[in-house]
Amino acid sequence: MTRAIMIQGAGSNVGKSMIVAGLCRLLTRRGMSVRPFKPQNMSNNAAVTVDGGEIGRAQALQARACGVAAHTDMNPILLKPETDIGAQVIVQGKRVATLKARDYAKAKPQLLVPAVESFHRLAGEAEIIVLEGAGSPAEINLRAGDIANMGFAEAAGVPVVLVGDIDRGGVIAQMVGTSAILPPSDRDRIKGFLINKFRGDVSLFDDGMTAISDHTGWTALGVLPWFPDAWRLPAEDVMDITSSKGGPLKIAVPRLPRISNFDDLDPLSAEPGVTVEIIEPGRALPGDAALVILPGSKSTIGDLAAFRAEGWDTDLFAHVRRGGHVLGLCGGYQMLGRIVSDPDGIEGVKGAVPGLGLLDVTTEMSHDKTLHRVTGKALTKDLPVSGYEIHLGETTGPDCGRAWLEIEGRGAGAASVNGRIRGCYVHGIFAQDAFRADYLSQLGGGSDVPSYEDSVERTLDHLADHLAAHLNIERLLGLTEKVDL
Repeated sequence: MTRAIMIQGAGSNVGKSMIVAGLCRLLTRRGMSVRPFKPQNMSNNAAVTVDGGEIGRAQALQARACGVAAHTDMNPILLKPETDIGAQVIVQGKRVATLKARDYAKAKPQLLVPAVESFHRLAGEAEIIVLEGAGSPAEINLRAGDIANMGFAEAAGVPVVLVGDIDRGGVIAQMVGTSAILPPSDRDRIKGFLINKFRGDVSLFDDGMTAISDHTGWTALGVLPWFPDAWRLPAEDVMDITSSKGGPLKIAVPRLPRISNFDDLDPLSAEPGVTVEIIEPGRALPGDAALVILPGSKSTIGDLAAFRAEGWDTDLFAHVRRGGHVLGLCGGYQMLGRIVSDPDGIEGVKGAVPGLGLLDVTTEMSHDKTLHRVTGKALTKDLPVSGYEIHLGETTGPDCGRAWLEIEGRGAGAASVNGRIRGCYVHGIFAQDAFRADYLSQLGGGSDVPSYEDSVERTLDHLADHLAAHLNIERLLGLTEKVDL
């Protein structure tokens, strides 16, 4: 018998993803077979799955918390914003269309079918499914055709726990207001609630918990204090990307409008001797950075235009003249070349634009998407690397003859003659401890983290302990309901 519970939020970024990951690890440690599930996600930080598709990075972390490989069924609908009004639509791991928001709203009823299908497949292999909503069910203007929150909960017959974020203030109004605004059938589906991100003595909010229960009739599950190690877990939301103050070795990363797959920064941020500085629009690239990373992008040509509009191209050229290093990853790699060509207008307008010209390569966009996990080595010292590729377009040119990676037996990436400017399509290489240590040593630094992956595992365990200490887990499990397969 499979049971399920859905964690929804009274607003965006209330900590749903982290709570689901913690519950997955906690219940897995109890010997239960657990699976995460999010029917619809919107994120440009994707993970490549064991079955060759892509899902939101948060669901990959939650799968890891369960001790299982990430699978496309865990996040069957993924939206990857390409412009302010449109997004790439990924269904069960595969790109099917690019739709404007209005057109996507019309398509949602059809997308409910594969979402429910994936949910039932997962339910067939687990004792409990911990689901995650998106945004807030209080957005009743989006209720018609909803597949992210109450619409899916209703279709799958799943009860809901609502999470409020007290750090923002007004959490009683968040919770009671959500109850007041929901239609009766949706309100009745919420069985319990919890409060997240409390700073200080949680007993000071006892009266607040009572007030919420009295006004809503929901079961109180507890108050979660602020979890200080949350930054050690891979972030999914672009709003969660923050600078990390560490040691003297500075790495600068411009925040591009469509930055994607920024999990490359997590292992570097974990290094106590490294400061990763996220450069916001309106700021110049710092002159004291040892390395500038141009991160992945969901819209290379658009982000390249934004990079120039900020004057960051001038800053980057000055950085190179001072002897600084540059690393372009995926979309950032494409930007470093001489030309980015989009003959079919995949990213928008057909045509070609000049790149930054720091690598002698050119990129041509194509409809075929490269999407797979990879293993190989760094050619400088034969150090093992692994990661994933997820991109549109192919890059060729003379500097590809100075490949600095070998992936699946072939040369990969490109480098300048002096080796200070490099690019590649492989994400995740900095999670490899020996490679990271060697790369940082080339910048005049070093590594003080002997095992990044072990540190993530420890943080998941600490998160599970945190939930166990502050939530009534038995009461929460009592709210789960049997899945009708």
